[in-house]
Amino acid sequence: MGQEVVKLVKGTPGFELVGGVDPSGRQVAGERVFPHLASALLQVAPDVVVDFTTPQAVQENMELCCEARIPMVVGTTGLSAADLEKWQERGKEAGWRAIVAPNFAIGAILMMRFAREAAQFIQDVEIIEYHHAQKKDAPSGTALGTAQQLEAILGRPVPIHSVRLPGLVAHQEVVFGLHGQTLTVRHDSTSRESFMPGVKLAIENISRVQGVVVGLEHFLFSPTPLEELHI
Repeated sequence: MGQEVVKLVKGTPGFELVGGVDPSGRQVAGERVFPHLASALLQVAPDVVVDFTTPQAVQENMELCCEARIPMVVGTTGLSAADLEKWQERGKEAGWRAIVAPNFAIGAILMMRFAREAAQFIQDVEIIEYHHAQKKDAPSGTALGTAQQLEAILGRPVPIHSVRLPGLVAHQEVVFGLHGQTLTVRHDSTSRESFMPGVKLAIENISRVQGVVVGLEHFLFSPTPLEELHI
């Protein structure tokens, strides 16, 4: 994901890449890379930090950025509901901005919206998510986010099934069942490029939010004014 973000930033007018962070410290696409975010922030002054790391690393990175009042766009999954609630409170207290999204693919966000619509009419539903074998967390952040939205409508837990296999990238099905019929809402990301339009959208909107906003859907079709997005 880091290399895709580098390509996005370097290829977008108005964006400038001031540095990257990777434990290896090796250059990526000819750009300077720091071994830790803390060391990077001593030498560069970014307007926004984009984080696609691990559930463990992202907590430390969010702490650093919150203390330095540097806005973040977070695509790292594995943050629990309690984690998100904690950071929303920290954002309010510190006047810090961040957009945290379980999925930056526009199609995946639409999938969740369509699933919410279906749940108004069909109550029996389960989620199946498929990812590459290297994905560290299960269930995925997208599946957890989808389940949370459906549970708010249905008033009960929604089962999630996770599959990890070589050859997969990121895929999810929300399967609804009625007597004699089923309805499947499915999204497939076949390349990490699919996430970049959503990352770009978040970067472009980060200066317009207050506090920590969870989910990219607010910037696609929410009627709520952005200045009120301080959940």
